Amino acid sequence: MIDLRVNVFNTSSNLPLLAALQAGDFEREGLRVEVQHTPNSDEQRAGLAAGRFEIAHAAVDNAVALIESGTDAVIVCGGDAGLNDFIVRPEIGSFADLRGGKLAVDAPNTAYALAAKKILKDRGLLEGRDYQVKLAGGTGPRAAALASDPELACGMINPPFNFKLRAQGLKSLGTQFDLLGPYQATGAYVMRSWAQAHAQTLTAYLRAYVSGQRRVMDRAHRADMLALLTANFKLEGQAAENTYEALLTEGSGLARDAAFNAEGFDRVLSIRAEMEGMWGGRPPAAQRYVDLSFYQRALAQG
Repeated sequence: MIDLRVNVFNTSSNLPLLAALQAGDFEREGLRVEVQHTPNSDEQRAGLAAGRFEIAHAAVDNAVALIESGTDAVIVCGGDAGLNDFIVRPEIGSFADLRGGKLAVDAPNTAYALAAKKILKDRGLLEGRDYQVKLAGGTGPRAAALASDPELACGMINPPFNFKLRAQGLKSLGTQFDLLGPYQATGAYVMRSWAQAHAQTLTAYLRAYVSGQRRVMDRAHRADMLALLTANFKLEGQAAENTYEALLTEGSGLARDAAFNAEGFDRVLSIRAEMEGMWGGRPPAAQRYVDLSFYQRALAQG
């Protein structure tokens, strides 16, 4: 058995990973997978660069940020489109009501924080002038902060935490997909040198991961998936069902076979260029950040 350490945020986007583990897909590939949960994206990026684990699953803009910092990471597959809701406190009725409030984020300059800032900018709201940003951790801690801290007006929250917040009286001003369009969110990224030195291991991992993604998206396994969601996220009936349906929503949920969304990734890069002023405002070619050869080999062999 080959040991692999996989680092993730504790969200429902990882249901394919949980499903593959439960079904023994990794074991059949000769892999023993240890799942680690990260509290935030800064620690995940630093952990991958330091070799504390081999594979990370998160919004792939984190990989872009890591690569731009001089670390030779690479994105190796897709996963989903984010599934985020733009969640606001109960007293907020519209985007205009967010003036003077604070946006809860994991990190101020990556992934869903940039997506939220773009959504707000498109509606006439600018950071520093109309709202402030406050660090609140990954999705779980961020959701808890939104529920308990009246200073926080809004945040991007994905399942199951968005459904938990709505049950507590918070509300959504729309999904990320409706407000922003196609977006390549969760994907797997690794160090490029590790991928090149362990090509067969990475291919085997992706083959098992795709098997898990297929199992989640096959409604014949719905009962098993609801049980996994309930057990791993301490959900009650309706929240588990809502989360499962969100995962299977075409366009905004899981991508079939964990495919990489090229159009969505172009959106990721264009948002980073616009909101962070990088690359002179003109995003570079996606090939700099992505190597799908291991994924394509996994599909061909699967």
